[in-house]
Amino acid sequence: MSLSGGLWTAVSALNADEGALQVTANNVANANTPGYSRQLPVLVEPPPEQLGNLIFGTGVTLEQVQSVRDGVLELRIQQQQQQSGKLDSFLNALQPTQQLFNEAQGAGLESALGAFFNSWQQLSTNPTDLPTRQQVIDAGQTLATAFSQTAASLAGQQSDLNQSVTQAVAQVNSLISQIAALNVQIASLSPNTSGDNQLVDQRTALIGQLSQLIDVSNIAASDGSVTLTTTSGSALVVGGQSMALTTAMNSSTGMQDVFDAQGNDITIKIAAGQLGGLIQARDQTIPGLRSQLDALANGIIAAVNAQHAAGFTLSGAAGGNFFAPPPAGGVGAAAMAVVITDPAQIAASSDGTAGSNGNAVALADLRAQNLVAGQPPDAYYANMVANLGSTIQNATAAQQATSQVLNQLQNQRGAVSGVSLDEEAANLMKYQRAYQAAARVVTVIDQMTQWAVNLGQD
Repeated sequence: MSLSGGLWTAVSALNADEGALQVTANNVANANTPGYSRQLPVLVEPPPEQLGNLIFGTGVTLEQVQSVRDGVLELRIQQQQQQSGKLDSFLNALQPTQQLFNEAQGAGLESALGAFFNSWQQLSTNPTDLPTRQQVIDAGQTLATAFSQTAASLAGQQSDLNQSVTQAVAQVNSLISQIAALNVQIASLSPNTSGDNQLVDQRTALIGQLSQLIDVSNIAASDGSVTLTTTSGSALVVGGQSMALTTAMNSSTGMQDVFDAQGNDITIKIAAGQLGGLIQARDQTIPGLRSQLDALANGIIAAVNAQHAAGFTLSGAAGGNFFAPPPAGGVGAAAMAVVITDPAQIAASSDGTAGSNGNAVALADLRAQNLVAGQPPDAYYANMVANLGSTIQNATAAQQATSQVLNQLQNQRGAVSGVSLDEEAANLMKYQRAYQAAARVVTVIDQMTQWAVNLGQD
C-alpha cells in the first residue's frame, strides 16, 4: 500500500471521527430538549483493496446518523396519551358539574327539598296562620329557583363543552397540517441523516400532541412518511395531505357534531383524546343529569299539584295548582315556578273548614312517597348525586392508573432514547482520542513523504 493510500485512510478516519464528535456534541446540547432522540454515529469500513496477495483496509466512513427509537414503545405511549387526554378532559368538564351538587358546601337541592316539605309540616300545626302559609310559598319559590338555576347551569356547562369541542377540532386540524408538511420534508431527505432525524423527532412530538386530542392509529410508509387515521378508520393524514375535520350543528340536539373529510359523522366514534372526553361529558353525562333533574321536578310538580287540588283554601274554595304545570314534553326543572301568590289560597284543609290541616299533612307526607321512578324525592336525588360521584370517582381512579402507566412508559423511552451525559462524555473522549491518533498518522505519513522526497534528491 502506498503512502498516499495510507494518507487517505487516515484522512477518512479524521472525517469520520469529526462527524462522530459532532453527533456526540449535538446529543449533549439536546440532553434536556423534550422529544429529542439520542443519535448514534454509525461507522463502517469501506471495501478493502487487494494488491497481489495482500488485502489492505481503506479506512472508515460515517455511513449514517441513527436515532435511537423504539417504535413499539412510541405506539404504546401514544395509546396511553389518548386515554389520558380523554380522562383529563372528562374530569375537567365535570368539575363545575360536581360543584352544583356539593351539599357539603351548601350547593344542591337537598336543603331546598327538605325545607319545602318541612314547611307543609309546620303549616299543619297552625293551618290558619298567614305568615306560616307565606313560608310555604317562600319555600316553594326557593325550591323552584334551585331547580331552575341548576337546570340553567347544566345547560350552560353543556354549551361551554360544545364550544370546547369546536376548539379541539381546530387544534386537531392545525396539528395534522403540520404533520403532513413534515411528511413531505422527511420523504424528500435521505433516511437516517441528521436533518431527517430532527424532523422525525418533531413529527413524533406532534403526533403525541394529536394523541392527547383524538384517538389515532399510526401506519408507517416506506418513504418515511406516516398515515394517521382515527381508530374508526377516518383518515387524518395521508402522506403530504391533511384531511381536515369539520363541525356542524345537529338540529336535534343543538350541539356541534364532528365530521371527517369524507363528510361522515364520526362524533360517537371518537373514542379517546380530549375530544372523546368532551363529547362523553357533553352528550352523555350532562344530558343524563338534566333528564334526571327534569324527572325529579316533574314528579314533584305533578304530585304536589294533584294533592293541592284535592284540598281547600282558607275560604273553603277548592285548591288549584301550586306549581305551574310543566310545558309540553314534561320538562319542568328549567321552568319550575310557584303560581300561588296569596297565602290564603294555600289548600291546607281537607274538608273545607278553616281549621282543617288534613291536606297540609298529606302534602308533607309526599316526601316519603315514591314520586319519581319508584323512589321518594330525597332518595331519588341522593342516588342521582351518588351516581355522579361514582362516575367521577371511577374516572379519577382510571386517570391515576393511566398516568402511572404513561409515566412508566415515558421513563422507558428516556432510558432508550434519552441522552446520558456520562455516556456522551465517554464518547467525546473516545472520538477525540481516535481523531488525535488519525492526525498523528497523517503527521507521520507527511514526514515519511518528505524523507522519501529528500532521499530522491540525494
